[in-house]
Amino acid sequence: MRAIHPETTIGHVHLIVANLERSLWFYHEMIGFQVLNVSNKKATLTADGKTSLVVLEEQTNAIRKPRRTTGLYHFAILVPERKSLAQVLLHLLKNGYPLQGASDHLFSEAIYLADPDGNGIEIYADRPRERWEKTESGEYKGVSEPLDIQHLLAEAEDEPWKGLPSATTIGHVHLHVANMEETYRFYVEGLGFEPVIRMGDHALFVSAGGYHHHIGLNTWAGVGAPKPPENAVGLRVFSIVLPNDEERKKVIAQLQQIGAVIHEETSVVTVVDPAGNQLELRIAR
Repeated sequence: MRAIHPETTIGHVHLIVANLERSLWFYHEMIGFQVLNVSNKKATLTADGKTSLVVLEEQTNAIRKPRRTTGLYHFAILVPERKSLAQVLLHLLKNGYPLQGASDHLFSEAIYLADPDGNGIEIYADRPRERWEKTESGEYKGVSEPLDIQHLLAEAEDEPWKGLPSATTIGHVHLHVANMEETYRFYVEGLGFEPVIRMGDHALFVSAGGYHHHIGLNTWAGVGAPKPPENAVGLRVFSIVLPNDEERKKVIAQLQQIGAVIHEETSVVTVVDPAGNQLELRIAR
C-alpha cells in the first residue's frame, strides 16, 4: 500500500438542502461565509472570495435524512486561530443560535451545531501541532473533554463580527458508514490515508501528512446501515485535493486495485465508498 501524498487536504462539501434561501441566510449570517455565486437553485460559498468551500443545492421534495442511515455525520470548518473560533462562538451566542456541543479534543477546540436541514457542522481551531498528544501506539489521543467556554470567549475581545477569516478551510469530514472492514479497505488500502485514531471497532479517523484527521468514519448509525433516500438532505459529494495529476493517477490506480469503480468526465474524477458516500478527487490549483 502506498500512502496518500502528505499535502492532501479536504476541498469542499456539496450539500443538498430543502430551501436555498433559508440555508443562504444561515451560512452567511450565522456562520459567516461569503456568497460566491447563486444560480439554478445552487449557491457556492467562500471565505476568501475565490475558493469554493461549501456548495448548497436545493432539491425539490427534499426530506430530512432518516436516522440510522449512512452519509454525513458532520463537516468541519477549520478557522486559522483560537481568536477566530471565539468570535464565531460569541456571534452565535449573541444571536441565540442553538449549539449541540462544545469539546476540547486536546489537538483542537470545537463547537458543534446543525444547519436548518439538520446537517451537522463542527467549527474548530487547532492547537499547535507540537502539543498534539500521542498514545504508545503512535496514534493521537482521541478524547472529548468539556470545552472551557469562558476561557475561549475571553479571546473574542468583543470586536465587530466580520464573518469567517479568509484563511478558513474545510478541515475534515466525518461520515456514517455501514461496515468498518470495508471502510478501512477503501480509505486506507485504496485511497492511502493513514489511520491516526481508532475507537474500538466502531470509529476510525484517517489523515494525510500526520494531521489529526481529515476523515472521520463511524458505524454509530448501525452496522449495515442503509444509504439515505435519493431525495434526502445531506451530503451529495465532498472533494479530496491532491497536489498534482500524477498523485491523482496513483490514487486512482490504487483504488482500482481494490475494485473501486472510478468515474471520469473531463477533469472530474469521482468514486463512491462502500457506504454510498461520494468523493471527488481534485487537483490543487
